[in-house]
Amino acid sequence: MLLPEGATGSRAQPAIRIFGRWARGPLLSVLRLWRRNIQLRVVVSTLLLSLAVVLVLGVVVIGQVRNGLLEAKRQTAISQADGGFAVAADRADRAITGADAGDGTPGRVTDPGVWLTGMVEQLASGGQGVYSVVALPSQLSGQPFGGETAGGAPRGPRSSADIRPEESVPQDMREALDGNAGTHRRYGTIVRPDGSTQTALIVGRRLTDNHGNPYQLYYLFPFTQEEKSLALVKGTITTAGVFLVALLGAIAWLVVRQAVTPVRMAARIAERLAAGRLQERMKVSGEDDIARLGESFNKMARSLQAKIHQLEELSRMQRRFVSDVSHELRTPLTTVRMAADVIHGSKDEFDPMTARSAELLIDQLDRFEAMLAELLEISRFDAGAAALEAEPTDLRDSVRRVLEGAEPLAERKGTRLVVRGDERPVVAEVDPRRVERVLRNLVVNAIEHGEGRDVVVRLAAAPGEDGAVAVAVRDHGIGLGPGEAERVFNRFWRADPARARTTGGTGLGLSIALEDTRLHGGRLEAWGEPGRGAQFRLTLPRAANGPLRGSPIALEPSDAAGSAGSGPTALSARDGDGGAGHGPG
Repeated sequence: MLLPEGATGSRAQPAIRIFGRWARGPLLSVLRLWRRNIQLRVVVSTLLLSLAVVLVLGVVVIGQVRNGLLEAKRQTAISQADGGFAVAADRADRAITGADAGDGTPGRVTDPGVWLTGMVEQLASGGQGVYSVVALPSQLSGQPFGGETAGGAPRGPRSSADIRPEESVPQDMREALDGNAGTHRRYGTIVRPDGSTQTALIVGRRLTDNHGNPYQLYYLFPFTQEEKSLALVKGTITTAGVFLVALLGAIAWLVVRQAVTPVRMAARIAERLAAGRLQERMKVSGEDDIARLGESFNKMARSLQAKIHQLEELSRMQRRFVSDVSHELRTPLTTVRMAADVIHGSKDEFDPMTARSAELLIDQLDRFEAMLAELLEISRFDAGAAALEAEPTDLRDSVRRVLEGAEPLAERKGTRLVVRGDERPVVAEVDPRRVERVLRNLVVNAIEHGEGRDVVVRLAAAPGEDGAVAVAVRDHGIGLGPGEAERVFNRFWRADPARARTTGGTGLGLSIALEDTRLHGGRLEAWGEPGRGAQFRLTLPRAANGPLRGSPIALEPSDAAGSAGSGPTALSARDGDGGAGHGPG
């Protein structure tokens, strides 16, 4: 319904909203308990199904009992009424012939009203409490029951009990008897003088009195006893049904408890195992299926514990080996560096072949030192020794320093570096050294794989204190082929191993960038398509390890919308997933 202009809605709406808010908490608690508790679901389902079965059986049984009582009542009533009708007809015939006048005088001398009253009393004498007898005038008779009394008052209906005869017998049944002299039966309602009613079976027939005048004789059989019997059956079925449903619920609760308790114990033990408490085991008792499940679970836990200890030992040995080798190589590398510097300083005195060898030696030493530094950094991440030294930093300064360092490489590749979104400060609480290392790796990779086209660095900050900041690096180079998205952050993986590299990358750059981003609680994501280039997006919370809700920069660049290819792929530093992009630099 449309509200008239100026109306604000129903006054009940605030009350409905308040009630909704008040009921939401308990309702959610109940729904949560229903989803998490299998024992509750089984018991409630058993109770509902048992209740449905009991209701169906109760309806069927009560229906059968009712039909049986009605059939027995009908047969008894018809038999009793036919006997009474026969007696009334015989007595009327005898009165007409003079064989029985009822008071010793000839039959036609006897008053019809007196005769009919005696007849009703005689027929009802044997059925007190079982049935009532009613005599009503017939429309076929000129005068009701033989005319008027001495006082001129017409004689009324006769009945054997405290009932209202004319209200108890339906009018349509009286008309049916006038139309057909046979026996008629119908379910009706007895009306008492106090206005109370009672269901009954009514059997009637049209007869003649001692003067040959037609009248209607009815037997009214109340269902008093049948209603008591049916009420007793209903009460018995209801009581038995309640006890049966409660018993089935208790049985279901006990059975499900026996099956669910070991499962719950296994779930708790599994959670403790996942938390690192590898010594936890299930308690096993008996030799049934649950006991075999517990034994298998404990065997699995022991095997996992052994494997985890073995892997931890191997990982510890690997980290120690990498760290020891890296440290041990420092000393000979320093010596080689000093000798190489001396040789490189005197290269002008050598022949061209030897001078070129001196330059190659310096280049490879630079690459070797970079690899050692990255191996040491990776070993610190693996050992959990990496620490975050966060401070408020304007990411525009970090981007500016990274681009200044990458400018010589960009000039050699013929690439132009473009910065967008640096009009306003982009401040976040980060570790400047680690963020610059991430950005340096992304920018250098973009230049390496950009095919001499522009590399665009975009900065943005979401509004609000909890908003995130982001830096995206976009190139228009080779992109990625199918299946390479999952391996881009793997250590020592390269998108194109046969491709010549200007910077001599080690294959650990993106792995270290991922660890640096994870240390900040941020996300490092990438999008790429073959021949359409790639975009890497670094998203960081405004506060170190703060909440991160989305990014102010779209992962898929706007100039790639609608292009054919594999579509965007996200690489989350928080999740540690791989995704599309360049090979690590």
